[in-house]
Amino acid sequence: MVRMERAEQPKEIVSAKDLGVVACRRCMQVWPQEVKICARCGHKLVQRDTKCLQRVWALWVMGLICYIPANLYPMLQTRALFTTQQDTIVGGAIELFHYGSYGVAIIILVASVMIPIAKFLAIAFLSISVTRPSSVSKNQRQLLYEIVEYIGRWSMIDIFVVAILSSLVQLNVLVAISPGPASLFFALSVIFTMLSAQAFDSRMIWDAQQSGEGRNTNDEQP
Repeated sequence: MVRMERAEQPKEIVSAKDLGVVACRRCMQVWPQEVKICARCGHKLVQRDTKCLQRVWALWVMGLICYIPANLYPMLQTRALFTTQQDTIVGGAIELFHYGSYGVAIIILVASVMIPIAKFLAIAFLSISVTRPSSVSKNQRQLLYEIVEYIGRWSMIDIFVVAILSSLVQLNVLVAISPGPASLFFALSVIFTMLSAQAFDSRMIWDAQQSGEGRNTNDEQP
């Protein structure tokens, strides 16, 4: 009778802290733990930024506060000869749908509504997961953090559209397009969420204890 061998278990990942080294978060140069200042860029070296969660939550709350009026106030003000039209982010996307610009409307909804909300949820989840046990693996959380940092810059697409329209469509008395008050709040919200993500020390993900890890292995059968 053929005996089935148990699959080889994945090796434990060794962190830089276990190896006695620390990486500079500015230039990524690796130094021994005893070094306090990076000789390459002069940045202060720290094993873990224990106060980073305070900055993360403070910037996160500021971003959320700015995001609310960014969706309530008009993003774009269009002044024609006898009329003035004001559109919010969602209202402008609906208008684009009515005019048949489905692709542009979907891009605005994704970049200005779905992505910012997803970023708020992702940053909050990462901050909570380093203080409490989580069923999500460390590799998945690290990947989530890198995605949040990468897509953060694309959240400004609404501001770019407003800036381009405001500079191109200026026909004096006939038609004029100007940014609304929501553009300022939206830009501040994006900036605060980007700073919140950058303030998060992703090395804490690998220090977090997960009570659920390693419990799904099968017992060895004879």
